[in-house]
Amino acid sequence: MNKFIFYICIFIILANCSNKSTYSGKILNDEDLKDINFENREKLINKLGYPSYIDPIENKLFYFSEHSEKKSIFKKEVKYSYVFVFKINEQDKIVDTKVFNTKNIKNINFSNDKTTNEIVKRGLIEKMFGGVGTQQGLPTSP
Repeated sequence: MNKFIFYICIFIILANCSNKSTYSGKILNDEDLKDINFENREKLINKLGYPSYIDPIENKLFYFSEHSEKKSIFKKEVKYSYVFVFKINEQDKIVDTKVFNTKNIKNINFSNDKTTNEIVKRGLIEKMFGGVGTQQGLPTSP
């Protein structure tokens, strides 16, 4: 039993001696961030690569980038964490750019932007009685 406890202590000591860097999303360096004022979608994708997420309804491109270091088993430090949002119009020109620092998540305010519902347009009767009626069951067989 003493050998087992000794091996666990040695493992914990050795695990605490190593540093591990982890990147999530796009790996961005200082050169990529120097000229972030892009004019159109083509130049943006040529410089930063394919986005992390594309919003097809609002026509926005999202880039996520995070770098963290694990110094020990119990300590993980986030060096930086950013979300870049680029809104693109019908002519593929960038009309709006936002950068969110998500390192300190407590400092983020919720956006008041709302997605318009262009897919389903409902009338007054449908809004009032849309949930009333018999519910259709989902088929259980494949």
